[in-house]
Amino acid sequence: MDSQTLVHHVTVECSDVQKADIFYSMVLGIPKVKSTLLSSELCSQIFQVNHSMQMETYDNGKMRVEVFITPEQVVASFVHIGIAVDRKADFIARCKQHSLAPFFVQKNGKQLLFVRDFCGNLFEVVEQ
Repeated sequence: MDSQTLVHHVTVECSDVQKADIFYSMVLGIPKVKSTLLSSELCSQIFQVNHSMQMETYDNGKMRVEVFITPEQVVASFVHIGIAVDRKADFIARCKQHSLAPFFVQKNGKQLLFVRDFCGNLFEVVEQ
């Protein structure tokens, strides 16, 4: 097989634009590039949701995140996003500066780092 399949973007939900801006732009360092209001027709066709939805797009050329702004609580699941950062210590400091609580989990003698954004989306963090 000659072609590669790459992740184009990930999509998450968040209850508040300001919370999304803080997490994606200030903590992760991914600038917001667009704010969009998806029409109710488009939402119905794609997601079977019968109302319009606000979507914020963050993109740094390497990672693109589409954040749907929805007041409903995100239900817990196994879904998570793996991200790579330059330095875990700097990332943890930025999280704490914005009142986020990164946490470690032990697995087979290794320490895994996780953090939830302000809306409960789970991120597994590795160092590049």
